[in-house]
Amino acid sequence: MDVVAWLRGLGLEQYAPAFRDNDVDAEVVPELTAEDLIGLGVTSIGHRRKLLAAIAALGTGTTIAAATTAPSHAPAQADAERRQLTVMFCDLVGSTALSSRLDPEDLREVIAAYHRGVADAVRSFDGFVAKYMGDGVLIYFGYQPE
Repeated sequence: MDVVAWLRGLGLEQYAPAFRDNDVDAEVVPELTAEDLIGLGVTSIGHRRKLLAAIAALGTGTTIAAATTAPSHAPAQADAERRQLTVMFCDLVGSTALSSRLDPEDLREVIAAYHRGVADAVRSFDGFVAKYMGDGVLIYFGYQPE
């Protein structure tokens, strides 16, 4: 994976020099955390969220566009309508105790694997991962981003 092209595809190519200067390559990208992104100079919360979602999508083998688009069987709506929205928050049970037993890099791998597993399960039910928050995940069902 070309990290600069990946950033350009996300519309965040302004961070390419920081990634290059800090030796962030294709092997390192999947392990980046919000704290790492802050250290790289990604001060915008929106940009961090975009990058974290794209990183999570890398682990599932999908692109960020595929991870955030509506399922192909969803009809396009021209008019506004009311729909049921279900909001769910998932948290990795025991992560605090786990954090005291594991090395930070190992804990990051565990949480990244957890995020990938949750994202796969959510997508299989046509859900949408709205936000990753540490070891928690905010999920919407019945919501289709535009």
